[in-house]
Amino acid sequence: MRNRRTFLLSLAAALATTAVPASSAPSLLARSLADPARAQDRAQDSRRQPAQLVALADLKPGQRIVDLIPGSGYWSRIFSRIVGPRGRVYGIWPAPYAREAMGDIQNLRTLGRQYGNIDVLVEPGTRLTAPQPVDVVWTSQNYHDYNDKFMGKPGSLSFARDAYQILKPGGLFIVIDHMSAAGRGLRDTDTLHRIDRAAVIREATAAGFRFVGESNVLRNPKDPLNIPVFDRSIRGHTSQFALKFRKPAR
Repeated sequence: MRNRRTFLLSLAAALATTAVPASSAPSLLARSLADPARAQDRAQDSRRQPAQLVALADLKPGQRIVDLIPGSGYWSRIFSRIVGPRGRVYGIWPAPYAREAMGDIQNLRTLGRQYGNIDVLVEPGTRLTAPQPVDVVWTSQNYHDYNDKFMGKPGSLSFARDAYQILKPGGLFIVIDHMSAAGRGLRDTDTLHRIDRAAVIREATAAGFRFVGESNVLRNPKDPLNIPVFDRSIRGHTSQFALKFRKPAR
């Protein structure tokens, strides 16, 4: 009896130390955020909230994602680790923007060689294209730019339609941008570099997307919404919306 009891206690102890519920294992997103190569980015995480925002995109290994005007590659690094070696991250600059960002483009090309699954593309104009259909189009703080003089004013509706065309059926369009006051529409894009949330929803819906969710994690009630995003009093802390749209599966 004693031996049987000792055996059962030993078995219970072994199970307690070796059995790990699946839910306690770090998620792919969490592992991607913990990537040592992101050390230089971690100081930005508290204001950019990558865990909540990247979760909107439902990324999986093997997927293809467009990171539009990716800047220093902050989002591209995260996407790269999630989609893995079978996936692809397309860092895309339209030509008018690329002329102002050659340093960023060269840095991302170096990053692409390091990660092995990041391709850097410069579009000859403002039309958004991709080498193949993609699962996600991601734009952070750049949707409004398509209405502005330096981009040639192709219009953000035109951009939304291009995003729709390059997405696979069921693909996601994630739009993060600086918020303007309700009712302002597109009037603040070139002066304040802000855009009305409702205007983005209206345009994306007109392009064929379905509005399927959002995150309020970047909202800042202290932002008056009527000053330029580069104003020292608010720069880096603007109130932003994060919208999730889906291309219908059929």
